[in-house]
Amino acid sequence: MKKKILVVDDDRDICEILSFNLKHEGYDVDIAFSAEEALEMLSHEHKLILLDVMMSGMSGYQMAEKLRKEGNKTNIIFLTAKDSENDMLTGFSVGADDYISKPFSLKEVSARIKAVIKRSGGAAETGANAEAEDILDSDGLQINFQSKEVRVENEIIHLTKTEYEILTLLAKNPTRVFSRQNIINHIWKGVLYITERTVDVHMTRLRKKLGSKSSKISSRTGFGYKFDGL
Repeated sequence: MKKKILVVDDDRDICEILSFNLKHEGYDVDIAFSAEEALEMLSHEHKLILLDVMMSGMSGYQMAEKLRKEGNKTNIIFLTAKDSENDMLTGFSVGADDYISKPFSLKEVSARIKAVIKRSGGAAETGANAEAEDILDSDGLQINFQSKEVRVENEIIHLTKTEYEILTLLAKNPTRVFSRQNIINHIWKGVLYITERTVDVHMTRLRKKLGSKSSKISSRTGFGYKFDGL
């Protein structure tokens, strides 16, 4: 069954371009030209919303916030010309799964959609395809999630359990920026007195061990850390 996407933007040209290309990618696409119209159209069948921020009437931020307060967990990717750090922080704080700045490439939009849907469980597969998903290979950095083995340029890198868990947390969520507190909550669940400085120390050690692939983990000032694997 085709995955259904709702495109929400008051620019009709953008909607038509996205709709045409996403349908070509195999998605079932609905279009809304306002947040109000989108709220009426949205159903449980929609796997993801491509949502413009600046629209007349209700903004994309307001729509996302409303959905999250109502308990709606449909994946949301913001499409916006507003790309400052404060804008990005606002987007993630109201429940966005990703944030793409305009102008954007259709290739990037497609890659981000696939990553977000996959992360949410929408691309679960069985058999040989599922086995292939147990290995991530990103430009010479390879992570085998079954054997818990990490290689750089085919050389095994020896990581501590915590370093490995941090790396896999970021690598499995390549579109997400994790704050230091997010990482603490995922890696040190229930452990008291873990500070944000602890996260920075582990990141420094992990990057050093990754050597030539240390840039795969980028630091976003004011936000946290992200895996640059797309």
